[in-house]
Amino acid sequence: MSQSYNRGLVEDFGRWREFAPGMWAWILHKFTGWILIGYLFTHIAVLSTALGAADATMAEIQANEDVYTTTLQGLEGLFIVRVLEVGLLAVAVFHILNGVRLLLVDLGIGLEAQDKSFYVSLIVTAAITVASVPTFMTEVGV
Repeated sequence: MSQSYNRGLVEDFGRWREFAPGMWAWILHKFTGWILIGYLFTHIAVLSTALGAADATMAEIQANEDVYTTTLQGLEGLFIVRVLEVGLLAVAVFHILNGVRLLLVDLGIGLEAQDKSFYVSLIVTAAITVASVPTFMTEVGV
């Protein structure tokens, strides 16, 4: 005879306090993966507008009169876009570090220290992101 396991109600939002670090690692890895997929499609859509810029003459490009270049320069001038780029960096770095951590765990390396390696990946992600903020936030005059 099999025993049933009470998984609780779907609406029981208080259960997040019971999550172990491994569950948070899984949730964040899936979340960052979906964000990266969304960014990829957005990036492809933006780059597809470069097809119209391919018709620009060299004089238009040098004079900053082609649509693609002026659009990208206008976007880079917006503070919110630079903040989103910092967020994209944080998402990508965490996803990469956690992916390497998962690869090592799958290979049997560090099985006993999965929680610690998750925390290390969070700390390294935060350090890289904070260290790169000045680079992203300085407005480049082109």
